[in-house]
Parts: sequence; structure tokens; C-alpha cells
Amino acid sequence: MKSFSLVPENDKSLLLINAGMAPLKPYFIGSAEPPRRRVTTCQKCIRTPDIDRVGKTARHGTFFEMLGNFSFGDYFKREAIHWSLEFLTDILEIPKDLLWPSIYEEDDEAFEIWNKECGIPAERIVRLGKDDNFWELGSGPCGPCSEIYFDRGEAYGCGSPDCKPGCDCDRFMEIWNNVFTQFNNDGNGNYTELAQKNIDTGMGLERLACVMQGVDNLFEVDTVRRILDRVCAISDKTYGAKYEDDVAIRVITDHIRSSVFLISDGVIPSNEGRGYVLRRIIRRAARYGKLIGIDKPFLFELCDLVIDESKGGYPELWEKRDYIKKILSNEEDRFRKTLDSGLNILESLIDANPEKLSGADVFKLYDTYGFPLDLTRELCSEKGIDIDEEGFTALMKEQRERARAARADGIGWEGSDSSLTDGISATEFTGYEENVSEAKVAAIIYENESVESLSEGEAVIILDRTPFYAESGGQIGDTGIIEGEKALLTVSDTKKTKTGVYLHTAVIENGILSVGDTVTAKIDEKKRADIRRNHSAVHLLQAALRKILGDHCEQAGSYVSDKFFRFDFKHFQAMTADEVKQAEALVNEFILSAYEVNTIVTDPESAKAMGALALFGEKYGKSVRMVKMGDVSTELCGGTHIDNTSKAGLFKITSESGIAAGIRRIEGITGRNVLEYIEKSDALEEKTAAVLKANNKSDIEKKAAALQSELHDMKLLNDSLTEKLASAQVSTLGEKVRKNDKASYIFAELQGFKTDSLRTACDKLKDKYSDIVCVLYSIADGKITFAAGCGKDAVKAGFHAGNILKKISPIVGGGGGGRPDNATSGGKKPELIGEAEKEFYAIVNA
Repeated sequence: MKSFSLVPENDKSLLLINAGMAPLKPYFIGSAEPPRRRVTTCQKCIRTPDIDRVGKTARHGTFFEMLGNFSFGDYFKREAIHWSLEFLTDILEIPKDLLWPSIYEEDDEAFEIWNKECGIPAERIVRLGKDDNFWELGSGPCGPCSEIYFDRGEAYGCGSPDCKPGCDCDRFMEIWNNVFTQFNNDGNGNYTELAQKNIDTGMGLERLACVMQGVDNLFEVDTVRRILDRVCAISDKTYGAKYEDDVAIRVITDHIRSSVFLISDGVIPSNEGRGYVLRRIIRRAARYGKLIGIDKPFLFELCDLVIDESKGGYPELWEKRDYIKKILSNEEDRFRKTLDSGLNILESLIDANPEKLSGADVFKLYDTYGFPLDLTRELCSEKGIDIDEEGFTALMKEQRERARAARADGIGWEGSDSSLTDGISATEFTGYEENVSEAKVAAIIYENESVESLSEGEAVIILDRTPFYAESGGQIGDTGIIEGEKALLTVSDTKKTKTGVYLHTAVIENGILSVGDTVTAKIDEKKRADIRRNHSAVHLLQAALRKILGDHCEQAGSYVSDKFFRFDFKHFQAMTADEVKQAEALVNEFILSAYEVNTIVTDPESAKAMGALALFGEKYGKSVRMVKMGDVSTELCGGTHIDNTSKAGLFKITSESGIAAGIRRIEGITGRNVLEYIEKSDALEEKTAAVLKANNKSDIEKKAAALQSELHDMKLLNDSLTEKLASAQVSTLGEKVRKNDKASYIFAELQGFKTDSLRTACDKLKDKYSDIVCVLYSIADGKITFAAGCGKDAVKAGFHAGNILKKISPIVGGGGGGRPDNATSGGKKPELIGEAEKEFYAIVNA
């Protein structure tokens, strides 16, 4: 089989294919039937966990090719071992005495095959533990493995007489791994033999090339070395002369290979997922180019060489070369425009924050200067500085939410960005007749750029024809799926341009979508049915309102979704409860009458002659759609509707309100939403009956009335007790009343008193002392409440309760005031009550 795409198909557990067996998992677990029981592949792979190490050593890389032979219930351990040895020794002519197999420590069967049948001496067969030589991933198929190591010679070793595979030195290089999938793990460490045993082998092509060509590392392999030499020529650097230059040269050499293959497989630079992997790889390479003196865009210059070296095995690279160079060039140009200024900003930020860069600073570098998080992390790491990744992540989340909201509002599709759809023919709308349509992909727009293909993320998909209704006339856009031979997308919204091009906002769930692909577009039929009900109900509602309120009830706006509808109309006053009931009843009468709904396409004048209502101010073309519901409603409308009024099911008005002078608004629901409304109402009644301890729902009114009477009696009793309590506490306040030549005065706390009780206490003091100036307070839940009062003689003497509180309330973080004889206020800083008291005494003794 040829190599699978780097983009996993129907596998959300992987971002990118990272091993030869990864795209074959469905065959191993039995969810798909393999084309043959024996399969071999040369699989392109990407691994980025060690991307920060790429370049700094000659062993690390992000792109590699994995050779593999696989058996799905066919040959097993004996054949796999024999054939791997045969291939290495007979075909590649590697000396047998330079090969060292390793086996799982308990796999005596593998030992016997290597030793007795293949003739490998026992001292060259290394037994290793479960961590090294047993493959498993949680529960499911698993098994021991046997790796084959190539002895590179003592010059690469550590000098230990015990040096052998498993040692940390560079002498023994693993070139092949045979995995014997023969057990099933139940997840609890219990293993049973599989009825169908499989073989999964992997041999790194670059490592094998190192052995065959006698070179030290992947960067010395002929096809890779030619790319490295081209990087040296462009940068005017000599490989091996300076470590820092070698790091940059290796980074660029590796990353340009990864970039070309990723773009070829439909990955586009972006800020999420696979697109983010590609973006950081391209920008990391561009930054290292800058470090070795390349002051111009250069990555696209390397494309042709990468393609020439690999087109024999991957002819699609040659077919897509112009597209690959365009994407690569655009990304590098975009980054280079801000690279210098971004590096300068980063230097200044590091100088100002020598220990840690804030999330806001990291986000600014990303948002304004295009620095991926990993690049900023790497640059700061070189300086020994930490970064606030949590703060950055929070700001990224906010930005995504803003972008999502902007897309929902249709921003970005008019004005300067309209060029994205220039030259694209208007979309043929098939949604009046079809829920499912075959179509071709006319364009893919991703991050405000037109792309040839896409493997992940959210994009705008343009089809030549579609059953998806685009938001217009108050009706929301359709949702659903777009499915192709190689891709599945979920459509979350549909809009259209002024030129009639339909824009499907969609997320790629799996696979790759390309321009020119044939796809099947399917709307969410259940949601569309709900929308139809609500839209037809709006027409019936307008007819009912005109009959009940008068012909002046003209539509002033509408909104139709699957959940509810909103209808704005001209009317000079609020509808009475009886009028609302009449309108609701009449619409339900129209529904139960089961009128046929017919759509007639005609010219505007003919439609008006047939009595069709048109939206005031709306411009109509040469042909219009007229929607006629029996003899009760005839309107011009481009929306989607039910074919018989009975299909609306039920109709319920949920609110009637005013939104502007002379404009009223009715909101309502139909069909299954009314059923849901009834269910919620029933549930609420049942809960209410339970709370009131009513025998059944019919007793709720009686129980509520009894409870209301009981509450009224309890309030009267509470007021009486509060007054008695106030009187009791006020009687003790007399001991705290002071006197000067102007008035009697007191500042005191009454614990547990609320505002009304404090005011009552002030009244009691005023009754007892005509010249009293009092401020009483209570503290609860960290807040303070004041009540102030001045007797009639105190008021004559010039005291003012409201003005007193205006002066002392701000001291405790509050405000308030009132009349000369009575005032209330509050505050949020009860700990400053002592300062407020001092101010009170200063006022009364002034």
C-alpha cells in the first residue's frame, strides 16, 4: 500500500501520523477489513514532542519515513523473525555478526527462533524488560517485541566490556522492531491469547540509510545532505565550522522537509491543531535563517529540491509544487514582516522582566508579531526566563470567543474581504426541493485566505449547489454535514454574499477536503422542520393580528430559528391579555384547519394583484416567491415552509412587549417546542404542589391563598414583636443619651436590627426626647446600616438627619441621606465605625 496521508483519517486520538502502524489501527482492532492479510508500507511520519531538540543534536528530527510489514492474522513470529533477518543480511548484505536482536525477557519462543533457527549466538541475544520490549497501550491487543540493533563499532561505544543493546551510548543503533501482537490485556494486568495474532514491524528508512551509506546521522544521508548543502549555499555558511551555525542549518534542513509534506497533505498554517504544528515549524526555520544571516525569504527556494528528492515515492509533491511554494512563501513573508520588530520588543520585555514574562506580553508577541508560543518559550529559555503560559492561554481563549462572535455576525464578508469570493459563480440553492444534494467544492476559505485543501479547523466552504438555506429574511441559516470520499465536515451556519455565493461555516471532523471534490451536502432535517413550523406560524400570526387588531398591523421585523420565533409589528398600544389569547387561539384554529401551503413563483406585480403582502421597503427582483396558506395568508417570502398548516402542530405566544414607539413584539413557539413548554409547566406545577404540600395540582391555588393569608398574619405579628423589641432596647438607650446646650444626642448600635426596625427605634427616641439627635446602626454580613432621626426641637435648632448621614456615611464607604427629621444610609466598611462616631460627635457639638 502507498503511504497514507499525514492527516489521520477517522482517528481523533492523533494529531498527525507518527508511526507506520498508526493509519492501520482499524485493521489491527478489527473495525475495518484490510485489503490483504499481508501489507507493506513506507509511511511518512511527523513527530514533534522533541522539536526543541531538533538542530541541537544530529539525532533528532521531526520528519521521517517508516518502513513496515504487517500481518493481520496471517504469518506470525517465526516468519517475521526469519524474514527480517533475511532482508537485512541477504538483500541489504549487512554482515550477520553486526546484528544484535533484543527480546522480551519472558519470550523464550523468540529466543529459540533467533538462536536455534537463525543461528544468532546466545550472547548476542539480549533479554530486556517490559519497558523496552513489550508493546501495549492500556487495555486491548498487545504483545512482546524483538528489536534488531546494528553494531556501529567500538569507536561509538562507552568502553564498557558489558556494552550491548540497552546501553545509553551510541554504539548500538536500533534499526528494526518486530511487534508480536498475541495477547489481549483486560486493563487489570490479565493477559489472554488472541485468536487472531498480528505482526507490526517498523524500520526507520533514515536509520537504515545511515547504516547502508556508512554515515553518522540522518543529516549525512545523501538525499537529506543535498538539502543541507543548499541551506549552506544560501546562507554562505560551512557545515561543521561552528556549532551555532550547525544548529540553524539542521533546523532548516529538517523543518523544510516537514513543511513540504504537511502542506502537500492539506495542512495550512494556523493557530490550532495541525496548522499550528506547521506554523511553528515554518516560523522556527525562518527565525534560524535570520540567525545565520539570511535576510530574505528563502524557504520556498528549498521546496524544489525537497520535491525533487522525494517525488519518486511521492508524486503528489510534484503535482502540488506551486501550491506548496505559495503557502510556504505566504507564511514566511507574513512572519518576516514582524520578525525584526518582534525580536526587538522581546528583548525590551526581557530587560524589563528578567525573571518571568507575563501572559499579556507573550500574547502581544503572538497576536501582534506572529510569535508562536513555542518560539517565545524557546527564545526565553535561551535567556533563562520563564513565561506565564496560563495567562497566555486565557487571553487566547478570549480572542477565539471574540472571533467566533464576529463570524456569527457575518463580519469579514463585505467590503475589503469580498475579493475572496470574486469570480465565484452564485450558488444554486436546492433546499426548496431537497434536503440532500450532490455538489462540488468551489472554494475553501481559511483564516481569510483561499486555500486548495484543508485537513482541520474551521473554514468557510463554498459549493456549486447546496440544500443549506443561507440566513436571510429573518430566518437563520441551516446546519448539517458535508461529506466527501475523504472528509467529513460539520456545518454550524450558512450565510450568503450579495452576489449569491453561499458560505458554509464548517469544522473538519476528519480527513482532507480539497477544491474540486465531489461531496454530499445534508441539512439537519429535524432542525429544518422546526424552522419551517416557526416560519409558517409567523405568517399565520400576522394574518391573525390583522384580523383582531386591524390592517395597520404591518411587519416591522422578524427572527425565525428552530427554537422560537420573534415577530415585530406596528401597533399603537400594548395588547391586552384578552387580545393575546384571541391571537393565539386564532392561529391554532388556522393550524387545525389544515390549510394547504402552496408556493407560487411569479412577478411582483402579479403577486400583489393576488393580494400578497410585501415587506415595506424591501426590494424585489423580477421573480418572487409567493407563499399562500389557504385563504388566510398570502405573503411574498423566500424562506422555507411546511406544506400544510397542520404540520405546525401547536402554537403558543410566550411574550408580548414593546420595543420602540409604535412597535410591538411577540415571541412564540410551535411544534415540539410547545410540547417541551407544556412539560416544563407541568413539572413546575408538580414541584409547586409538592412545596405547598397540596394533594394535587388543582389544590395549588387554594394552598397558595392559605399560605398568603398565613404570611400576612405572621408579618403583622413580626411587626408587633419588632416594635416591642425596639421599645425594650430604646428604654435602655436612655442611659446612653448625652446632652449639650443645643440638644440631646446618641450614637449607638442595635444588634440584629434591619432598616425598618432602626427607623422605628429612632421614632421611639423622638417621641421621648423632642430635642434628640440620634444615629442608630447595625452590622450584618460585613455591611453597616444607619438610621438617623431629629426631634422637632432639634430640627428647630438647625439639625438635619439627612445632612448628618451625608457626612458620616462616606467614612464607612457608603452614602445616603433623607429628610431633616428622618434618614437612612449604609456602608461597606464597618471597621471604620469608630471614625464615623467621632464625626457625629463633632457635628452635634459644633
